Amino acid sequence: MDLSKLSCVTLLAVALTCAIAYTANAQGANPQTPPTVQPKVTAILDGHLEADDLVKVEVDHLAEWAAIPKNDPSKLVPYINGLAITGNYPEEIHAADNHLHYHLRITAANKSVWVDLLGAPTHIRRPVAFSVGLEGQSQFDTVFHQQDNPVYLTVISPWYGVIALAIVLLTLILLVWLARTTNLIREPGPKPAGGKLRPYNLGRTQMAFWFFLIYASYVVIWLITNALDTITASLLALMGISAGTALSEAMIDSGKDATKTGQMQDLAAEKQSLEQSVPELQSQIAALNTKESMTPDDLTNRDSLNKQLQDSRTRLAQVNQQIQALTPPASAGVSHGFLRDILSDASGYSFHRFQIFAWTIVLGVIFVSSVYNGLTMPEFSATLLGLMGISSGTYIGFKFPEQK
Repeated sequence: MDLSKLSCVTLLAVALTCAIAYTANAQGANPQTPPTVQPKVTAILDGHLEADDLVKVEVDHLAEWAAIPKNDPSKLVPYINGLAITGNYPEEIHAADNHLHYHLRITAANKSVWVDLLGAPTHIRRPVAFSVGLEGQSQFDTVFHQQDNPVYLTVISPWYGVIALAIVLLTLILLVWLARTTNLIREPGPKPAGGKLRPYNLGRTQMAFWFFLIYASYVVIWLITNALDTITASLLALMGISAGTALSEAMIDSGKDATKTGQMQDLAAEKQSLEQSVPELQSQIAALNTKESMTPDDLTNRDSLNKQLQDSRTRLAQVNQQIQALTPPASAGVSHGFLRDILSDASGYSFHRFQIFAWTIVLGVIFVSSVYNGLTMPEFSATLLGLMGISSGTYIGFKFPEQK
């Protein structure tokens, strides 16, 4: 073969090889990729957004997205206002129909998210954005945006809300009515004359305050979160402190009443005896004075009787003064207004009473704020409970010398 023809053939072969290699490299560098599937939440077909409710969500292109091996629809969770409801996986998956069924549960894993969504409520429903997405990743596109096209999250079920509100208001009205018209939170004892009422009692008022606050908060938290086990150990301690204060106060007052009753009975018996002895002594003295002539014994006897008469009259005056001191004035057992009753004793306004009143109000405000914002009963620290216990103990300590 001619060398020139051989060289041309070789050059053509080399060129062809290079072209094939270039084409293969180009195809390897730019492989043809399938189009990316972009699911989108388009509707809530059944149910509505509310804790412990069932919802049926429509997601466009769910079947195509689920067909990709790396995508797992069983790990899709709801997103409300961009917050993932952790662990709230679908109850049912109908990928062919582009449907997901959820049971919106409040669990320990997602409780903080629900508190952010439901806490500090101003209305029974609030507008939110809603979507679904893989846990720990970005959410799918959605038609439900908080500003443009929101979906409404039910904070409080209207029917249950009305029933619970009626129960709480009825309890409050009944409590206030009984407190104003009966001795429910007043000092024990007989009702004063003239249709007046006994003074309010600080210990019983504090106990009633904490009872209603915890009672109403328990109902509200259950209404929003369906939680039943919300009473904390610190609340039991707080209720124990208030109950112990009222009980100790009642025992001290009962002891004072028993002592005073015993003293009054002894003085009354002594007074009756003195009132009977005075006329007898006077008649004996008069009998001696009627004698025309008295022997030395008669004179000695008369002097002794006169001394007994004088002593009896002096003692009778002392007994009357003691009875008068033990007998409270007519205004002592009558209410002078709520604040004056609970903040003052027989000596006037008392700081130890004001102290326990002020700390009760402060802890009450903290309590209401925790329930409203965090939908949970507060956990008071041991230090704070100790402070409340010291205030109660100081009040009980000063209660011993208090005049009723």
